[in-house]
Amino acid sequence: MQKSIKKNYLFNTAYQILTLITPLITTPYVSRILGADGIGTYSFADSVTSYFVLAATMGISIYGQREISYFQNDRQKRSDVFWNTKILECITSAITLIVFYIFAMFSSNGTIFFVLSMNILAVMFDVTWLFQGMEEFGIITLRNTIFKFLNIAFIFVFVKQKSDLIIYIAGIAGFALISNLSLWTRLRQYVDRPQKENIRPLKNIKLVVSLFIPTIAIQVYTVLDKTMIGLITRDSFQNGYYEQAIKMSRMALMLVTSLGTVMIPRIGHHYSIGEKKIVNTLMYRSYNFVWFLGIPLCFGLIGIADNFVPWFFGNGYGAVTPLLRILSCLILAIGINNVTGMQYLIPTGRQNIFTKTVLVGAVVNVIMNALLIPIFKANGAAVASVVAETTIAVIQLILVKKEIKGIQVLKILPKYLISGLVMLVSLLWVNQFLEKSILDTILLIVMGAAIYLIILFILKDKFLIENTKLVLSKVIGRKEK
Repeated sequence: MQKSIKKNYLFNTAYQILTLITPLITTPYVSRILGADGIGTYSFADSVTSYFVLAATMGISIYGQREISYFQNDRQKRSDVFWNTKILECITSAITLIVFYIFAMFSSNGTIFFVLSMNILAVMFDVTWLFQGMEEFGIITLRNTIFKFLNIAFIFVFVKQKSDLIIYIAGIAGFALISNLSLWTRLRQYVDRPQKENIRPLKNIKLVVSLFIPTIAIQVYTVLDKTMIGLITRDSFQNGYYEQAIKMSRMALMLVTSLGTVMIPRIGHHYSIGEKKIVNTLMYRSYNFVWFLGIPLCFGLIGIADNFVPWFFGNGYGAVTPLLRILSCLILAIGINNVTGMQYLIPTGRQNIFTKTVLVGAVVNVIMNALLIPIFKANGAAVASVVAETTIAVIQLILVKKEIKGIQVLKILPKYLISGLVMLVSLLWVNQFLEKSILDTILLIVMGAAIYLIILFILKDKFLIENTKLVLSKVIGRKEK
C-alpha cells in the first residue's frame, strides 16, 4: 500500500503547476472584464462564505485524512472510519447550509451568497481526504485537472462583461461541487458499505473539535484580512488589489506546500507503527525543501513584481505591486509552518500544540489588522499576515525543539539566503533597463533561476547536487534502455 513520496509529490506538484498556470491564463482576462471593484465584491463575499464552509468542515477533513492513513492496510477499520467521518461531515454541512440560507436572505448580496452556497454543498460531498489518506494522489490530480480545464473554458465562454460577475462565481462554485461528486464513483475500491452496528459519528467528536479550533484560527489570518479590509475601508478596490496580490503569492506557495500534502499521510503511517527515526528524517528533508524552493520564489516575486504587475493585470492595478512584494514573504513563513504544524504536529497527534500556536497567530493578526488597516489599508493587512505567520513559525519551532533541533533546521539556511539575495539584487538592477512586458518578465525569471542555481552549485549545496545526480541517473538509465 506504500506509495512513492516522490511520485505522489510529482502528481501533486503537477496539479499545483496547473493551479499556478490557470490564474496566469484567466486573471488578465477576468481583471479587465470585472474590474478591481468586481473582483473586490467577489473577494469579500467569498471571504464571508468561507466562515460557513469552515463551520461545515469543522476540522473533519484533517481528522479523516489522518485516521485513514493509520488504517491503510485494514479495509474494515478504514471503512468504519470513513463512514463515521462522512456522516458527521454531512450533519455539520446540513446545519451550516440552513443557517447560511437564512443569512443570505437578509444580505444585500443575497444572490451572490445563494450561488456561493454550492461551496457548502461541495463540503457535504467531499471525500478527497479518503484518497489523501490512502496516498492516492494520482486520482486526485486527474480529477482536479479535468475540472480545472472545464472551469477555464467556462470563464472564457460565458464571462463576457462586467455584469457577468454572478456567472463567474457560479462557475467557480459549481465546478467545485461537481468535482467533489465525481470521486464517489471510485469509493467502492477503498471502502465497504456502512455497517449499522459500527455507525457512531459522534464517537470522536472531541478529537474532531480539537482539530477544528486551529482550523478556525488559521481561517482568521487567511480570510479575516479580506473581511476586515472590506469592513474598515469600505472600499471594494482595496479588496480587489489584495485579492490579486494574495492570489499570486499563494500560487507560488502551492509549489512549496504541495510536498506537505503528500507527507502528512506518510508521516502519520510511520508514526502509527513506531518508526520515529524515519519521521525525523522525513521532517528534516521537508525543511530543506522549503528553504531550497521557498527562498527563490519569495525573492523572485519581490524582484519581478514591478515588471510583472502592469502588463499582467492591466491599468488600474498599480497598488498590487507593493502588496505582492510584502505577501511574497508568506511563502517562507507558511512553508515552515506547514512542515512543523501540518506535517509533524497533526500526524503525530500533538494538535494541542498546533492549536495554541495558531491561536496566538490569529490574535496577532486581528490586533495588527485593527491597527494597520485604517492607516495603510490593504498594505497593512499584508504586513499583519506576514507577522502572524512568522510568529507561528518561530513559536512552533521552539515548542518542538526536543524532537526537532532548530539548529539543524537553520544551519543549511545561509547558502540559500546568499544565493537568493544575489539573485534579488541582480533582478532589481536588470529590471531598470527592461520594458514592462511578458517577454521581459520571462527573461527575469529565467535569469533569476539560473543565478540562484549556479551560486548553489558553487557553494556545493548537498540537497541540489544529490537531487541533480538522481535526476541525471534516471534520465541516462532510460536512454540506455
